[in-house]
Amino acid sequence: MATWDDVARIVGELPLTTEQAPHEWRVGKKLMAWERPLRKSDREAMAQAGVAPPAGDILGVRVSDEGVKFALVADEPEVYFTTPHFDGYPAVLVKLAEIDVIALEELLTEAWLTQAPKKLVKEFLAGSP
Repeated sequence: MATWDDVARIVGELPLTTEQAPHEWRVGKKLMAWERPLRKSDREAMAQAGVAPPAGDILGVRVSDEGVKFALVADEPEVYFTTPHFDGYPAVLVKLAEIDVIALEELLTEAWLTQAPKKLVKEFLAGSP
């Protein structure tokens, strides 16, 4: 089970990241992760689909493309989900209480790689084991 402190710690270890507002993390000016409570329209859409809205904290995370989003949702629907609001947008919603810290670290690092400047990504990957 991950917490907001885990998110802040993981993101804080990545270069050029800031928490511009509480629970809103960016790489430079690009949004990579944020708190995303369900809106009324999200709840209504989920109810129409016969899906119970999750309880607890929800983290939105940028992914490289919608294929990745759909794969995560299909592979681990107990952790990842999406709503019609994110149709056509490369982001996935995460039930924070359901993701383990290692998976969260991988997801946030991938989000960072997607949003960070290419030169910085190259330098980061060159220094990774």
